[in-house]
Amino acid sequence: MPDGRIGTPEIYADLQHRLLTGGFAPGAKLMPSSLHQEYGCSANTVRDVLLQLSKIGLVDFEIQRGFRARQVSVQKRAEIARFRVLLEQEGAVASMRNGGISWEAALAAAHHRLMHIEQQFARAEDRIPFVGIWSDAELAFHRTLLSECRLPPLLETFDNVYMQFRQQMVGLESHCVPSYFNRIIHEHQAIVDAATDKDEAALRAAIHAHQARHTDRAFSEDR
Repeated sequence: MPDGRIGTPEIYADLQHRLLTGGFAPGAKLMPSSLHQEYGCSANTVRDVLLQLSKIGLVDFEIQRGFRARQVSVQKRAEIARFRVLLEQEGAVASMRNGGISWEAALAAAHHRLMHIEQQFARAEDRIPFVGIWSDAELAFHRTLLSECRLPPLLETFDNVYMQFRQQMVGLESHCVPSYFNRIIHEHQAIVDAATDKDEAALRAAIHAHQARHTDRAFSEDR
């Protein structure tokens, strides 16, 4: 971050980005008394931001024990993924029904950008520099998919759930192999194809398939 005091929205955005891209290890203690020096602000300002991030599930807070980056686990990721599927299926189907040509064009554009980044990601030897840009592009794609559902509470909840999911993913899958991105390239394409074909059953199935390796894996481990 640049030297000198910066505004609270910028601090929030930076800490959120770091939490979503592995900038803090799972369970790492987040100390306002140390972080405020990085941002050139008061410790109370950082504390307020961390409290906001705790409300969307990226930070754990306990009185007298302070703040920590949320712990990750296969089970927790599976629970979040299952809820994400439910939200995304309903939001995407509503958008498909409500959206017209402009929504389809926006979805195609968001997908094109995401696919380009995923293809670069799959070929790169050092994938760390791509994590942030890929995460942003994937969120933009899924937001666009749901953008015409006309249910603001669903969109707000999906954003929070997506961020929790991304934090779990980064914490658990720090060394993604190229085949991972080759697979999700096809999964995203299947979602776009079903949405533009106005095929509700196929759209629901494609969204479920996109998360199945997380939900089914945890289910098999529970048995």
